[in-house]
Amino acid sequence: MALVAISYQAPQRQAVLASTDVQSSSPSADSASASAVDKVMATSVAATIAETADMPVSKNVASLSTSLTIESLLAQNDTNTISKPQIVQPSADSRTIQKYTSVAGDTIPTIAQKFNVSAQTIKWANKLSSDAIEPGRELTIPPVDGVIYTVRAGDTIDTISQKYKADKNYLMTFNDLELTGNPPVGSQIIIPSGQLPTDEQPGYVAPRTTTYNAGVNYGSYGAGTANGAARGWSGGRSPGNLYGTGQCTFYVFERRLQLGRPIGGQWGNANTWAYSGAAAGFRVDGNPAPGAIMQNGGGYGHVSLVESVVPGVSVTISEMNGYRWGGGWNRVGSGTLSWGEATSGMYKYIH
Repeated sequence: MALVAISYQAPQRQAVLASTDVQSSSPSADSASASAVDKVMATSVAATIAETADMPVSKNVASLSTSLTIESLLAQNDTNTISKPQIVQPSADSRTIQKYTSVAGDTIPTIAQKFNVSAQTIKWANKLSSDAIEPGRELTIPPVDGVIYTVRAGDTIDTISQKYKADKNYLMTFNDLELTGNPPVGSQIIIPSGQLPTDEQPGYVAPRTTTYNAGVNYGSYGAGTANGAARGWSGGRSPGNLYGTGQCTFYVFERRLQLGRPIGGQWGNANTWAYSGAAAGFRVDGNPAPGAIMQNGGGYGHVSLVESVVPGVSVTISEMNGYRWGGGWNRVGSGTLSWGEATSGMYKYIH
């Protein structure tokens, strides 16, 4: 016991001789590191002996040994920091709203894939109801799936999160609102995973069900849901459009031109468009896709433009003079077909 007590003393710094066999690029750093290791080892040994002998100083020595061990680990990496855990730890870019200008061949789903967000999120942010997009259009791209929202008078974090079915804590953390609380009126926030209410979604109108007038010779259709009332055409006629004014072929030529995907101006009546398109090098198949021309035969035939697709669920089209959606001559209507009808083999799609 006497020997142990006399032997114990607080560890002292000792100079460390550099090896003559190894050239050190930083002698002072090596010396400091060796000194730290010696101190830790000496204190650890002293703590073990003091605890074994049940000496009064054993607790103090143990604490000193633990502290020196931690300091030694921290000293080996001066970039170590202690920070508060966060629910969200995004980089600066992961919370930044971006801008993108569409190019020929883009659709909303392909753009969404580029930015790793859903097509629905991009359509909500840009008030779009179609997946087809014309080149040269500047789009707002949210950083995550959800809703971009401008705060209104009377809004609170609770009312916003409830209305858009979002997680309150996630919303606050994502927008750095932990300290400030409710965002100021007029500020723009992002609601991660938020859901836009149906009546706020782009193009929303109260749905109505109509059935195609089988007495008109534009090919046979089943029942479907119209997306609002048809509207008169006011776009004029583009050069190269040799189709009859107000006809379905006239409209589809113009709509494809808007999307930067022009077609021929002399493909004949709608019932020959699949043949004419294939002859001109366009892909023709039974698979609906945004921007594709939907064609069916029967009489003079009929063509329309695929605006959006929900695989396995539905296909939304726009058309002129189709009568199905309450259109008529020189009027444009829009509606949604079931996936079963759209892929039944009744229609061909010209891409």
